[in-house]
Amino acid sequence: MRQLAIIATLLLTTLLGGCGYNTLQQNDESIKAAWAEVLNQYQRRADLVPNLVKVVEGYAAHERSILVQVTEARAKVGTIQATPELINDEQAFAKFQQAQGQLTSALSRLIAVVENYPQLKADTQFLALQTQLEGTENRITVARNRYIKSVEGYNVTVRSFPSNLTAMLFGFKVKPTFAPENEKEISKAPKVEFGTAPAR
Repeated sequence: MRQLAIIATLLLTTLLGGCGYNTLQQNDESIKAAWAEVLNQYQRRADLVPNLVKVVEGYAAHERSILVQVTEARAKVGTIQATPELINDEQAFAKFQQAQGQLTSALSRLIAVVENYPQLKADTQFLALQTQLEGTENRITVARNRYIKSVEGYNVTVRSFPSNLTAMLFGFKVKPTFAPENEKEISKAPKVEFGTAPAR
């Protein structure tokens, strides 16, 4: 009886290994690690925002609407519970991505407004914060790319035969990934208008 149990265990282990169970586990852990890095970089950016707003406010207090937009966008990001389960819920993930996109957009408008204030552009504290923000945006891009690659490998395993059978058996589902933040704009065909050539 004991030999039968050992044989059954070995057979089950071989079947699970051959059907992608171990690959699914490895890919899932890879996604969790990549997601943690995405959250870490977004948090780093969120932590920079209050200081950035404070410095800009000192020079450009009448740009109130932009400062309010940035502050509100950061507050909205803070209300979303960025738990590990977020990557298993497509709607929650989309909400998270939308909130981060709004903060990115608000920060872009803020930086554009700064161009009108030469003294602010020369302020050492602002320059340091701007450099940190630029570095953080680059880190966010790298972290998002790693996450996208991890999800791609995992989703291919979940959808491919015979590992898709193992995925169904153990409840592994396709995970959402980042889409371009300006997807609607990208999908529009650009308008090209040719003017008439000047007369000679």
